[in-house]
Amino acid sequence: MIAHVVLFRPKPSLSHEERAALITSLQQVVDGIPSIARASIGRRLLLNRPGYESLMSEDYEYAAILEFTSEVDLRAYLDHPAHSDLGARLFQSAAAVLAYDFDCVGAARLSEALE
Repeated sequence: MIAHVVLFRPKPSLSHEERAALITSLQQVVDGIPSIARASIGRRLLLNRPGYESLMSEDYEYAAILEFTSEVDLRAYLDHPAHSDLGARLFQSAAAVLAYDFDCVGAARLSEALE
């Protein structure tokens, strides 16, 4: 499984209309790109545990995790026009963005992932 992980922090000045447009773009990607096997979007959960969250040097309020069955499917997503539109809107709307792709395996194959 390939995980496309995007962490982002919206600009403090982001208007309600701009936020709504970002949500619409994200929904269009999730609904309109068939190579996405699974999508999860969420807000950071703060547990207020000493020595846990304070260890993070950056605060990213939101995460979008899209899963693909293969690298071919991830590439199809990245090449899709709806992804280009979402990417442009995200970078206009966000104060900070991180996007990474991971080739993930199950726990039974953990040693493979960490070699």
